[in-house]
Amino acid sequence: MGSLILCHDRHATHPYEITRIHCKIYTIEELCYYLCNNLYLIDYTIMNEQLCNWLEEEVGLTVLAGSLRDVIRLNGSVEKFVLTILKSSKIFREPEMIRIQNVLERLKNQKDIERQKYKGDNLLESGEIEEAILVYQAILNEDPDESVDPKFYGKIYAGLGAAYGRLFLYQESAKMYDRAYQICEDKALLKPYLYASYRYMSLEEYHILLTKHDDYVEINAQMRQEMEDIKSHLQMEPSAVMLEKWKQQYRRSHI
Repeated sequence: MGSLILCHDRHATHPYEITRIHCKIYTIEELCYYLCNNLYLIDYTIMNEQLCNWLEEEVGLTVLAGSLRDVIRLNGSVEKFVLTILKSSKIFREPEMIRIQNVLERLKNQKDIERQKYKGDNLLESGEIEEAILVYQAILNEDPDESVDPKFYGKIYAGLGAAYGRLFLYQESAKMYDRAYQICEDKALLKPYLYASYRYMSLEEYHILLTKHDDYVEINAQMRQEMEDIKSHLQMEPSAVMLEKWKQQYRRSHI
């Protein structure tokens, strides 16, 4: 059971506007929500005297405003500025603060386009598949960034392949993995490509596909062996163990 969070009772008369997304904020909770959910977009623009003034005058957080001014005065990092706000709010538990700090540390020296990819990867990992697809597509719809390795875009296509695969859109998934392989030339991409192709092609089409690359037959054999191993493992698991697992899942779902 989750614990209650006591929110601050001060509501700003005049909102603070996040100019980058034209979002108006009225409370410290709203500010923290924005920061926590947009870690990939945070840059030096959030670190300014106007925000300090707003926190002091509109929300009554004088101590926090003073601490943030010290960060600015001492040429502190954007990451420290953001963490100071989040810690002061006492909204997030320690494990969540550690996760946020780790994300900020990883993003510190990344380019904007790399931040966007990292956002897409995390959305995909957390199961927010449609949102991940939108992020990946937005990167591909922009003019190519010549400051990154060309293989960077191959990884974007691979991310799209994984996302479409999770939505059972296997033909689209196969196209993305094929494009990723053409760019990266990484044989690890051939396995998901073949799997997606197998799922949407007829048996005849798939057999024809296997003749088009020297490595396809070997990789296909590996996949078949892995599937057999999985089936054998499932058959060997005692029914009593499976029953207990189902009981635990049911109890957790009704807490």
